[in-house]
Amino acid sequence: MLKVVALVSGGGTNLEAILNAIASGEIPDTQMAAVISNNRDAYALERARGRGIPACCVSPKDYPERSLFYQDLIKEIDGFSPDLIVLAGFLVVIPPELVERYAGKIINIHPSLIPSFCGKGYYGLKVHEAALAKGVKVTGATVHFVDEGTDTGPIILQKAVAVEEGDTPEILQRRVMEQAEWKILPEAIRLIAQDRVRLENGRVRIL
Repeated sequence: MLKVVALVSGGGTNLEAILNAIASGEIPDTQMAAVISNNRDAYALERARGRGIPACCVSPKDYPERSLFYQDLIKEIDGFSPDLIVLAGFLVVIPPELVERYAGKIINIHPSLIPSFCGKGYYGLKVHEAALAKGVKVTGATVHFVDEGTDTGPIILQKAVAVEEGDTPEILQRRVMEQAEWKILPEAIRLIAQDRVRLENGRVRIL
């Protein structure tokens, strides 16, 4: 049984896609052990509680130093002994200690085709604003392992999405979520649950 802890900051639509896939059996032998947010008002916490999943907030605003926040965040995660940590819209920089502690066991969803429109400052609507400003015809989403950099870890899955005439950042964001994010994040977790993902020399091989 793959034990998953999800880290979220907002509404939790990606979390909902994961929970639906677990409930339907699309993701086999997997349990959502807990949902943790840096934002106590995140609706994602309500989504989790509505399904009887432990949900809590660890907010940097409650700590005088970021290092103390990181200590408690790691302690909270450790308490659930996860096999996999999923960043499902988590807008907090992950501390190196967490990356090292769970090396090869943290994945993230990013709303672009990495290496385009990624890295520091590219999150949420900013990604889609940048894509439209550049005039690209195709965008998409990427699931990747988390390393010490920002959106630099080995890529597991990507899915392309067309940019259409008249798109606004909000419309494009919704299409990328519906056509890419909500599909490839559950799919990546399914592959990991089935032990079909291998990290070899900094690259991902899917069996």
